[in-house]
Amino acid sequence: MNFPLFIAKRIYFSEGDRHEVSRPAIRIATIGVAIGLAVMIITVSVILGFKHTIRDKVVGFGSHIQVTNFMAQQTAIPAPIAINDTLMRQLRHTPNIKSVACYTFVQGILKTDSDFLGVAFKGVGKDYDLSFIRQHLQEGKMPDLNGNSSSYQLLISRKMADKLYLHVGDKVYAYFIAYDDVRARRFTVSGIYQSNMKQFDDVLCITDQRITSKLNNWEADQCSGAEILVNDFDRLNETYDSVLNLVKGETDRYGETLTVQSIYEAYPQIFSWLSLLDVNVWIILALMVCVAGFTMISGLLIIILERTQLIGTLKALGARNATVRHTFLWFAAFIISRGLLVGDLLGIGLVLLQQHTSFITLDPASYYVDTAPMELNIPIIVALNVATLLISVFVLIAPSYLVSHIRPVRAMQFD
Repeated sequence: MNFPLFIAKRIYFSEGDRHEVSRPAIRIATIGVAIGLAVMIITVSVILGFKHTIRDKVVGFGSHIQVTNFMAQQTAIPAPIAINDTLMRQLRHTPNIKSVACYTFVQGILKTDSDFLGVAFKGVGKDYDLSFIRQHLQEGKMPDLNGNSSSYQLLISRKMADKLYLHVGDKVYAYFIAYDDVRARRFTVSGIYQSNMKQFDDVLCITDQRITSKLNNWEADQCSGAEILVNDFDRLNETYDSVLNLVKGETDRYGETLTVQSIYEAYPQIFSWLSLLDVNVWIILALMVCVAGFTMISGLLIIILERTQLIGTLKALGARNATVRHTFLWFAAFIISRGLLVGDLLGIGLVLLQQHTSFITLDPASYYVDTAPMELNIPIIVALNVATLLISVFVLIAPSYLVSHIRPVRAMQFD
């Protein structure tokens, strides 16, 4: 039988123990651990939710991997590529690749009677994955991409619609300037989306790829590039290397050189900013563990001083200093465990409440989201519980040596 554990259980679960000082100290220590863990759970959930939400929005507009023209990447001047069926088939059969679809960009100006706006028209085909855009569709429907002829339907953002006073079903003229020639096309607004990502909502429209290819004076098999979506984001680098091996050194039938870039390379500022959030997480976790640890130290010292007579009695009965120290460490472990349970209930409860009610709102202009995104990660929560328990017990080892300075004769007379 573990004697220190037995004594610690009897002390902790004893109903007749009504010490005026130790009970408040135990409650304060429990609350300190609970609040610290709850804050850690909420912090990690917010950071994970925020990072994944922003990442998914960037990927929704730009995919995980892009195959483009090498010169277009170097000079930012639009240049087409033609991806043959063999390469397209190889890409689609590469492990971890979910879909591959071509797209075509063209710059233009939307003009109404009262205002005008420079935008980028992104042309996509019927095989393009539009699930992300559909999730953020506010009004109307997606452009019809399945017809035999190109339909001049246009999907615009809420910002564009508000600035140009456009609604679903309205007609709007678009002007395109290329090769010293100005061409006008009339589009019908088929739908309005809102992603709250300023850099996309300000400029990006979605239409039929056949329209954008004609406006660029490109051949039917030419496009701005191919967007690749992967199944497992954690294997993105591995998939990128596989795609690079397929594309590296390849030229299309027009002599254009193909190259590859990942979402990290396409939007380095956004992902650098997201990576900085990890530093904030570690700082908050360290502070909360310190709060829990110092609360437990003060509580343990109070408990030891109030249990001086018990310590003296145990030593008089032959208990060694190590046995007494282990007794109080077990006692502290019970307090910490109860605090962890309360902290889990509080932290997870608040996260679930936010997920179902979205009662915490944010300014989308600053945070790219209108509500605080939270994501529960059970393995991380378990790791936080274990780490908090181990660290809290570890920092109590030094204070527990106070029992070594308590003499049985004096302790048994202590009141």
